[in-house]
Amino acid sequence: MIEGLSGPTANAGEAVFRNLVWAVERVNARGGVQLPGGARPLQIERYDSKGQTEEALSALRSALDAQIRIVAQGNSSAAAASLIEAINRHNEREPSQQVLFLNYSAVDPVLTNERCSFWHFRFDAHADMRMSALMEVLKDDREVSRVYLIGQDYSFGHTVLREARRQLPLRRPDVQVVGEELHPLARIKDFLPYATKIKASGADTVITGNWGNDLTLLVKAAREVGFEGKFYTFYGNALGAPAAMGEAGLQRVIAVADWFPNVPTEASAAFYRSFRERFPRPSDDYVHMRMQLMIEALVQALERAAREPGAPAGVPGAAALARALEQADVSMAGQRLTMRAADHQAQQTLVVAVMDQQGAPGVPFDVEGSGYGFRVIRVLSPEAAELPHSCAMRRPQ
Repeated sequence: MIEGLSGPTANAGEAVFRNLVWAVERVNARGGVQLPGGARPLQIERYDSKGQTEEALSALRSALDAQIRIVAQGNSSAAAASLIEAINRHNEREPSQQVLFLNYSAVDPVLTNERCSFWHFRFDAHADMRMSALMEVLKDDREVSRVYLIGQDYSFGHTVLREARRQLPLRRPDVQVVGEELHPLARIKDFLPYATKIKASGADTVITGNWGNDLTLLVKAAREVGFEGKFYTFYGNALGAPAAMGEAGLQRVIAVADWFPNVPTEASAAFYRSFRERFPRPSDDYVHMRMQLMIEALVQALERAAREPGAPAGVPGAAALARALEQADVSMAGQRLTMRAADHQAQQTLVVAVMDQQGAPGVPFDVEGSGYGFRVIRVLSPEAAELPHSCAMRRPQ
């Protein structure tokens, strides 16, 4: 795993690590990866990118030197894009030491469109898919009339604002965009000037893809200046955001994800309770179904590739593993994920939820001990969430 484990995004990196640890523990508890030569355990090695692209590339070089052949990363689309390019070059130069890249949350759409790669697989819905899901709710929300767009000043943040500008006139031509702002990624300590501008604009709704501290500090500042509008977010359901918003966020913070703890099924509730038993501290309450399914898909692909006629003994190579991963079809706690082979974009259910008081109907679980949880208000099937792609996949011979 290459991720920011120090610096301003360390909380997000450590949260991902807990998810992957739990997924690996589950695989190893049932005997590990079943290969013809015997079962093999999974093991995670951590590499700290410090939230910087150059550090991520340095970590990749260290991983390659350590003979690691499966790389996972996600908490930066800019870093992901650079890793894809570096892995493409490495795999062409070193065909006997090729590497596979598993992406759990870098959601810039170009990564599975114009810049798609045979060696890269995305297990999260990309930004345009997430925005479309949010718009399915916003189009029917008559409280929305004046929107402020704010995002982080890098590829992903630009994509979110661009897609919001594109989709709003199509879904809600009556809605006015009253402000738009990009700010440096993970560098702003005081969001009061931004919150003040949002309130002064007369906006009743904010649309943002902000994540980590950039979201938490933004919603805190909005509360301090008395902004009473809604937040349509990609990541408003975790990493301190609900506690930061407090009661001001009730019925006002909307988030989109592949899954929420309050998905109303017993299988989902049992899945979430088991995670909380493993990580009982409220501050560790950050679990994503897609990260669990990613590890299950990896195991499925390893076992499938190893069974192919003529497969060499031992762990399959990256090319054989990639071809097997293109067929991924895994399920857990009622959630199914399949991989679209044409662009290596995972297809799965998307869910939109609104912040509410724990104990309210549909909210048995809160977030991070805050007393606030997210009530499901819209579920999009994989078919409804799917979008076309422009990938022209180059495959090795």
